[in-house]
Amino acid sequence: MRIWQTAGLMIVIVFIAAACTDQVPTQKNVKVERGEVVLRVSNPEPEPFIEEIPETKGPLLEAPVPQKPEAVVVAAGNVDESSPEGTDKKPVQPKPLGPVQKIGDYSLLGFDRLASFAYEVPDDPITEPKAKEILEKNEIPESVKKFDKQKIALKGYMLPLKVEDGKITELLILRDQSMCCYGAVPKINEWVSVRMPKGKGVRPVMDVPVTIFGTLKVGEVLENGYLVGIYEMDGERLDGPIDL
Repeated sequence: MRIWQTAGLMIVIVFIAAACTDQVPTQKNVKVERGEVVLRVSNPEPEPFIEEIPETKGPLLEAPVPQKPEAVVVAAGNVDESSPEGTDKKPVQPKPLGPVQKIGDYSLLGFDRLASFAYEVPDDPITEPKAKEILEKNEIPESVKKFDKQKIALKGYMLPLKVEDGKITELLILRDQSMCCYGAVPKINEWVSVRMPKGKGVRPVMDVPVTIFGTLKVGEVLENGYLVGIYEMDGERLDGPIDL
């Protein structure tokens, strides 16, 4: 009887020793009753946070690459010049000038007529060949030249040049107020140089349009060999604005 008990005890010891040799994680607070064998189960490994996607057979799908927009070819002459998308560079046609009105013996002129043409000003004195060539190419149209030495009434903005006894005796009549107040350089046909008779100066009238009456002179005005203007006027009187 003792032999069988001893053999059974040896078998249990061998079984327990073999189980202890397995590499299993240690568990705490495990209650084991005498004579009972407890099998230890290892904790399952945590699943990865990022799930692996199995490779698919065949080439990978690529996102379509956006194509560049094709250039649009516009036929010349088919685009309206007034449109901001227009590509044709057509010369701007000047607006037709209406008939010249009169106040008594004075023809009412405006800078829409006096400045209706291009005129290049040379930087050098006219004694230089290049400056002389530029002047020869310039041309004042007949629609303006016909008022040379004629009585006119001209509307514009005053820029005083010379004052005597509180009266302006020399002045410029400018096409635009910004030319005298905001530093813009006017074109040579956008002002008229006016000289009043001795002792008949005019009062200063600034920032509002005025109308000057007098005799107009059309032609190149030179000082020390340089071109300084193409319009002069012998002034007679100054009046308020007149709608031209």
